[in-house]
Amino acid sequence: MAKKRDLHRPPPTSGRRENQIKPSSREPKLTHSASSSGAIKVIAFFIVSSLISIITYWLTQSSPSQQNESYVYQRGLVTTDTNYQDILTENMKVSENISKRHYSYPVLGYITPWNSRGYDMAKRFNSKFTHLSPVWYDLKSQQTSLVLEGRHNADRGWISELKKTGEALILPRVVLEASPEELLRKKKQRNKAIDLIVTECKEMGYDGIVLESWSRWAAYGILHDPSMRNLALQFVKQLGDALHSISSEKISGQKLQFVYVIGPPSSEKLQAHDFGPKDLETLSEVVDGFSLMTYDFSNPHNPGPNAPLKWIQIILQILLGASANRAQNIAPKIFLGINFYGNDFSLSRDSGGGAIIGRDYLALLEKHRPALQWDKNSGEHVFFYPDDKDIKHAVFFPTLKSISLRLEEARSWGCGISIWEIGQGLDYFFDLL
Repeated sequence: MAKKRDLHRPPPTSGRRENQIKPSSREPKLTHSASSSGAIKVIAFFIVSSLISIITYWLTQSSPSQQNESYVYQRGLVTTDTNYQDILTENMKVSENISKRHYSYPVLGYITPWNSRGYDMAKRFNSKFTHLSPVWYDLKSQQTSLVLEGRHNADRGWISELKKTGEALILPRVVLEASPEELLRKKKQRNKAIDLIVTECKEMGYDGIVLESWSRWAAYGILHDPSMRNLALQFVKQLGDALHSISSEKISGQKLQFVYVIGPPSSEKLQAHDFGPKDLETLSEVVDGFSLMTYDFSNPHNPGPNAPLKWIQIILQILLGASANRAQNIAPKIFLGINFYGNDFSLSRDSGGGAIIGRDYLALLEKHRPALQWDKNSGEHVFFYPDDKDIKHAVFFPTLKSISLRLEEARSWGCGISIWEIGQGLDYFFDLL
């Protein structure tokens, strides 16, 4: 697991996520390609249905007082017409009542041990979250056995402070690095892995775990084998049952919770390695939440927005839209991924660039004083600047407006959200939650 990659998201493979909706649906790009008529119709349907859902929500549920109480709305900062001066001046300011939640569905926040700011944000905005997931553990093969590494990352003092000041559940992330051939085929290995995880939860007093394994299994290529794919699903079910058999120390009557990390389908026609709607239904009774990684749409070799809104709508439609029953019952368990990091892409022939976090973004605004442009296709802001070698760069970084649109989309489906990761954004982002 490369630390550079883990700087901004839970990595599915050794490289950036290659499996995503193909170019026919990738409309929001720096260089636009023609979409097929079918994709245009699908996208049009998604836009109309999403608009209807959003309007219905605001008419039936939204309270104007919620926006009036939020500092960022009072100041008129949630707008497409933002500028670098406002961001530099206002980004540290939030509402006086930081404990009030504006997003009523689950909110999971990831924290990485190499970014201490995330720990501080978790304490400061504890009440905004239902779940907090510190990125601490890896389950690895060790000769013929298994070992769970990462307890040295665990900060008991921080956990104790969180439990005193808020209700957020602590679910550390565990990445399954062990060889899947050995782990999934051998009952003894499966039982050992589950025992290691459950025992750690008991000894450390966790409220459950977040597990990332599907992307690893896809990278190993085992999901193309139907028998191995079935074993993979059975392992996840077995782990979920084991966690749900243990009572939580924090909340009387509640069992340990289980959140499972999934990537977005690679295309509208699902591939063998994709985690699809049938998989959601298979695991929905044993999984309390699915952390959906709807970010990293673009990369240095194909620069563009981080998570185009139309793409997000397509992903949710693929996973939830075909069945009203699925949308109603499973949508609350989908934690739509929202990135608090951005990207600074070099637009030279050799390409380049990569992830940036809040302090990098503010430094670029301070230095270049750029004009921010609103890309209505992607629902993201972008600005351009020349570096010291006169190479043009494109910078995509979340803004209050882009985040608010994604919250509205998740809300219209009845979904929760998951944030990668809370130490990388700007303080006033939390005023939206």
